[in-house]
Amino acid sequence: MVQGKLVFITGGVRSGKSSFAEHYLMNEQTQRNVYIASGVAVDGEMTERIERHKLDRESYSVDWVTIEQPRHLEQTIPQIEQGDGILWDCVTTWLANELFVSEMEIVEKKLFQTIDTLLEKAQVVVIVSNEVLDETLSTYDATLLYQKWIGRIHQQLVSKANHAFEMEYGLKHQWK
Repeated sequence: MVQGKLVFITGGVRSGKSSFAEHYLMNEQTQRNVYIASGVAVDGEMTERIERHKLDRESYSVDWVTIEQPRHLEQTIPQIEQGDGILWDCVTTWLANELFVSEMEIVEKKLFQTIDTLLEKAQVVVIVSNEVLDETLSTYDATLLYQKWIGRIHQQLVSKANHAFEMEYGLKHQWK
């Protein structure tokens, strides 16, 4: 079976990573693009940004399907068609949401099993994530453990990816 291509994009808040990911995926020339949104609007600014991104996708010539799925990513799999392009934004939020109900090892296993399943169906899977240390350093043990864990997840994603990018101030750095 042919595996789809995996692309990993990370960057800070307002780095341009989501817009870059949308344009990257559109250049892949898939029949249909699926936007999996795992972020939830928690304030007016975030609501506005989400709506702006939706309108941007609607204006593109490529067919986009948006799936709001802050948890239970595996439930999106039946909606994925062979050869789709998938943009999953934002894996960091999904990981945090899952950690409210599961342990790190279980969430990590679920993450990579789901990615492998998506890659069996999709032509390309683009995963967007926030930088690990994008916030002020914390002295809380739980936060430090989470940051180290996310860092390890990012390392595994980069290792697994065909291409890896970091966005800073709208500029892309290709690491792989």
